[in-house]
Amino acid sequence: MAGPDERVSVHAVTFYGATAQELRAHTEALGTRRLSLLDTQLTEPAIADMVRAQGYSVESVYHLFRSADELRAVIDDAAGLGARVVYMLTGGRGERTWEQAAEDFCAAVQPCLEDARQAGVALAIENASGLYADLHIAHTLRDTIELAETAGLGVCVDLFHCWTEAHLESLLDRALPRMELIQLSDHVLGDRALPARAVPGDGAIPLESVVEQALLGGYRYGFDLELIGPRITAEGPRQAAERSCAAVTAMLSRIAGEG
Repeated sequence: MAGPDERVSVHAVTFYGATAQELRAHTEALGTRRLSLLDTQLTEPAIADMVRAQGYSVESVYHLFRSADELRAVIDDAAGLGARVVYMLTGGRGERTWEQAAEDFCAAVQPCLEDARQAGVALAIENASGLYADLHIAHTLRDTIELAETAGLGVCVDLFHCWTEAHLESLLDRALPRMELIQLSDHVLGDRALPARAVPGDGAIPLESVVEQALLGGYRYGFDLELIGPRITAEGPRQAAERSCAAVTAMLSRIAGEG
């Protein structure tokens, strides 16, 4: 039986708290060759050794932006493991307006753009729920694109947090030139047990049409599975990841006309 599509990765947050040995076991069981990591994992020698020894490809690294110096360190560590993209939350806005916070973020991140270019690591910001307003200012795909365009960054599209937005197709088209990563999960309508994510195909998010639009528009990177929440815990993260990999692989096959 063929393994998952080579473009599929499973984010390490799915197995939050796993040791390097456990993460390797999960990855081997899933049959994937890509994974995404938290920035704190880059400095864990056992994780870095495991990635190198197994020849895994690091699709992305999550980072909460606080300062240019911290981001530079993450860029260096990410480059050392061959990571393709560092995607960020921006930090909260406090008592500032959105516009003031956006201006401050753009100014703060600017010194890192050339460092990232020289290191061969892309930088992006993702869209995330307003529940994370203490950590982030880009809570819609529209605002994320505006901020990315102003800052000169890429975009990480988390469909879980933007699938209900108006004019989604137009927003995705606008984001495509900057799109560095697409994160996939699903949502079962009426589920309010946060984070409320589900296995792709179990819910209402129109994943296939969005992925097809992105691929037809020239998107050439990966599809990252970020699987967290009560449904995932109840099923078991590995079991949920196995079903997710199978569902997304089948979807990509259908889109390619192979199914």
